[in-house]
Amino acid sequence: MKILAVALAALLTVCAWAADVPEFHLAIRNHTFEPVELRVPAGVKFKIVVANNDATPEEFESNDFNREKIVMPGATITVFVGPLKAGTYKFFGDFHQDTAQGRLIVE
Repeated sequence: MKILAVALAALLTVCAWAADVPEFHLAIRNHTFEPVELRVPAGVKFKIVVANNDATPEEFESNDFNREKIVMPGATITVFVGPLKAGTYKFFGDFHQDTAQGRLIVE
């Protein structure tokens, strides 16, 4: 019984932490990111929810904040980022680098 109580307390702590993480949204349409620019807070962990509205896969990637994740057509992914220092960080769609470009403005 005590183990169950400890496990439940740990789960509630994780759920409360996840609810406190700021969330920002990106859409992929016509091989571009919408919006092209996201303003996010400095010094805190946050999540980016990426929805792929195209008929082809895309890979959300950033060398600046070291993330890489494939987004299948019609699917949504969540990417946890940070905390980051104030500045500008680029991200791109690896499969359509000529058009799928964006940036995080961390302030």
